[in-house]
Amino acid sequence: MGRELGLYIKDARRGRWSFTRARAVRYAEQRGGSCCSCEARGHPFIMTVGCVAGDEESYEVFKELFDPVIEDRHGGYKPSDQHKTDLNADNLQGGDDLDPNYVLSSRVRTGRSIRGFCLPPHCSRGERRAIEKLSVEALGSLDGDLKGKYYALRNMTDAEQQQLIDDHFLFDKPVSPLLLASGMARDWPDARGIWHNDNKTFLVWINEEDHLRVISMQKGGNMKEVFNRFCTGLTKIESLFKGKNYEFMWNPHLGYILTCPSNLGTGLRAGVHIKLPHLGKHEKFGEVLKRLRLQKRGTGGVDTAAVGGVFDVSNADRLGFSEVELVQMVVDGVKLLIEMEKRLEKGQSIDDLMPAQK
Repeated sequence: MGRELGLYIKDARRGRWSFTRARAVRYAEQRGGSCCSCEARGHPFIMTVGCVAGDEESYEVFKELFDPVIEDRHGGYKPSDQHKTDLNADNLQGGDDLDPNYVLSSRVRTGRSIRGFCLPPHCSRGERRAIEKLSVEALGSLDGDLKGKYYALRNMTDAEQQQLIDDHFLFDKPVSPLLLASGMARDWPDARGIWHNDNKTFLVWINEEDHLRVISMQKGGNMKEVFNRFCTGLTKIESLFKGKNYEFMWNPHLGYILTCPSNLGTGLRAGVHIKLPHLGKHEKFGEVLKRLRLQKRGTGGVDTAAVGGVFDVSNADRLGFSEVELVQMVVDGVKLLIEMEKRLEKGQSIDDLMPAQK
C-alpha cells in the first residue's frame, strides 16, 4: 500500500471512540489494494475506496489519511471547499417523462448517520440495538403514503430475505469485502432490518453499511415523483429524529457524514434500470457516461454484469454538488442515452450526439 500509508497504520493516534488508523485502512489491506483506486480488484468503472470511518471524528482526527482520498474520489475536492445541499424537489427540471419503453425503474437513495453513535465499522452490539430501537420508533410516526412497517432480519426466513433481495428491496447478505473486512458484518443479522411503506416505494435499511439508508423507488421513468417522495420522506425523518433530540452527522465541509468516504456530501445515488442493448455494446458507451458524469453497473449491484442489455445507470458524484444537481444530471443524461439508443436501433450514427464534458 506504500510507505506513507504504512506509517499511518503504525501511528497509534485514536479518535475519541478509540477507532484507529489501522482499523480505517484494514479494508484496503485485506483487498490487497490502495485507499482509492479503480484497479482490477474493484469495479472497472467505479472507483473503489479502501478505507472507512469509525465515528464522526475520524475524518478530522485522521485527515492526513482521508483528505487525499476524498480529493481523489471526489474530483479534486479540497479541504477548504464547502458542500451544498438542496432537497427542494421543485427545483428539478423535468424528469417526469423518462421513456418507460427504456427505463424500467427509477430510484434515489442516500445514507444518514445518527450523531452520538459510532459508525458501523466500530459500532458495538448495544449501540446497534439502540440505533434500531430509535429508528423504528421514529419511522413508526410516518403517516399517509409513507406509513409502513419494520421487518427485522432476525425474524425472516432465508427464503423471505432472498425474495426481498431479488426484488431489489433489501440489501444483500454480508458477503462483500467492504462489509466483512471493515467489521460491519459483526453480529449479523442482529439489529438489522428493513422498514418500508405499504406500497414498497419508500424504504429504510437499518444498520447495514450506514445507520440508515433511505430509498425512494418505483417502476417506470417518473424520476420527478421518486425524487419528490425522497425529499419529503427524508425531511420528515430528520424532523422525527430531532423530536427525539437526535440529529444527523453533518458539517459544512463534508456535508452528511457516512461510513465510506465515497458517499460523503449528499450520499445520494439516483439511478435507473435502463434497456440499452445497442448503446451498451457501442465502443463509445464508456466515454459517453464519463462525459455525462454517470456510471454503470449490472442490475444486481456494484460487482455484477449487465444482463440482456439492461444497465443500472446513476450519478458518479456525491460531494460538492447538491441533491437537485445530481438528479438533474441523471435525468438529462438518461434522456440523451435513450436518444442515442434510438439512433442505433435505426443503424444511424451517434457522433453528433456526443456530449461535452460536464
